[in-house]
Amino acid sequence: MASWKDMIPPAEIICEGELEKRSDNLFQLWRKKRGVLTEDRLSLFSVSRNRFKEIRFHSILKVDCVEHTRKYVYFTVVTTSFKEIDFRCTVESCWNAFLSLALIHYKNRRAVEGFRRHRLQPLPQLLPQSMLQPHPHPHPQPQPQPQPATSEAQEESRDEGAVGPW
Repeated sequence: MASWKDMIPPAEIICEGELEKRSDNLFQLWRKKRGVLTEDRLSLFSVSRNRFKEIRFHSILKVDCVEHTRKYVYFTVVTTSFKEIDFRCTVESCWNAFLSLALIHYKNRRAVEGFRRHRLQPLPQLLPQSMLQPHPHPHPQPQPQPQPATSEAQEESRDEGAVGPW
């Protein structure tokens, strides 16, 4: 099997390095993985075995930062099927930040693409044409109320730049 460097072109890599994934088994051991982050997925390569797993961004709901310690940052990836995958990384590696920003960028890109796709489609005619024609307003518009007359003393003080009724 080819190495991960042969599988992913260097130009697509946002972040690459070591992180640890908590196993799903009873003991929940931390397993070292070689992570490769691209604009649409997180690929995890086993350090000890020649296997890899991909988590595509379309299946990620969110990234939760759980805890910071002196040595590690613990975070959870929540999938759209509400499966929680626990990770930890060294504080210096900032995997949680890179993953969160890449996920936000991916979702923003998808939203813009959806907007453009929606904007280019003609809108269905949901209302009859008679409802789209302007109608005279059934209620009369309120007329402006006359302002109460002001005293001459108030008008003079306004003219002089004084503030207040005195």
